[in-house]
Amino acid sequence: QLVESGGDSVQAGGSLRLSCVASEDIYRDNCLGWFRDVLGKERDGVASIELDETPHDADFVKGRFIIAKDSAKNTLYLRMSDLTPEDTAIYYCALDSQHWRCPMVASQYNYWGRGTQVTISS
Repeated sequence: QLVESGGDSVQAGGSLRLSCVASEDIYRDNCLGWFRDVLGKERDGVASIELDETPHDADFVKGRFIIAKDSAKNTLYLRMSDLTPEDTAIYYCALDSQHWRCPMVASQYNYWGRGTQVTISS
């Protein structure tokens, strides 16, 4: 019900845009977020977006990533720029249908995509 795309292998300094299409029955009025699994580390919250479209992002993003959604297309985006090898990870889209606030807390989200691989080479 959540399908990510856009992962790729790029060089450091490059940009990518990840997309996540949600099925219509779960998309509306729900929290959405991006998380990532870096090899050997716990899942990190990358960015989330509130119902009023207020965005949040992790400290490590440092303004390089932008989360946005297009409700007409049931799609969540993550535009990433100035990528570094430390951004190499599997990126997951997630949706929370149970809460009104949308922090980057993985345990709160009850729908997950299968992930898309992002690899950044130096």
